[in-house]
Amino acid sequence: MSQLDDLYRRVIMDHYKTPRNRGQLDDGSVTVNLNNPTCGDRISLQLQLEDGVVRNARFTGEGCSISMSSASMMTDAVKGKTAEEALKLADKFSSLMKGEAVDFDEYEDIAALSGVNKFPARIKCATLAWNALRKGVEQGQGQHEGTEQ
Repeated sequence: MSQLDDLYRRVIMDHYKTPRNRGQLDDGSVTVNLNNPTCGDRISLQLQLEDGVVRNARFTGEGCSISMSSASMMTDAVKGKTAEEALKLADKFSSLMKGEAVDFDEYEDIAALSGVNKFPARIKCATLAWNALRKGVEQGQGQHEGTEQ
């Protein structure tokens, strides 16, 4: 195993064993529940969207180290981002899972998941939280569209 693979494995396990943003938000958040029926991973993502910005993001769920680490990394990365920026990060992550060269700039931990694309069955594990993010942003934008005057 290369030193880079070892480093990536340690980063993934760190996020799995000590997840960032695990827990629930109080009222006023958008909640998205998704599962991966092929392996049993499930996530409940909560996003607090205010004025088009992801003010907070938290998750609960159960699953493999890939899915839970990805959720931890994603919630860290999107906090403070506009909805548009969060969706662009999700697009970049999709490209990473397709094996494309992607630079995550200040989100080096996310690059640790780049090796997942070599295991097609695990790609759904890695993308579960990011798919929840997309749905959550869409729901949040829809809620606010109906309340504007």
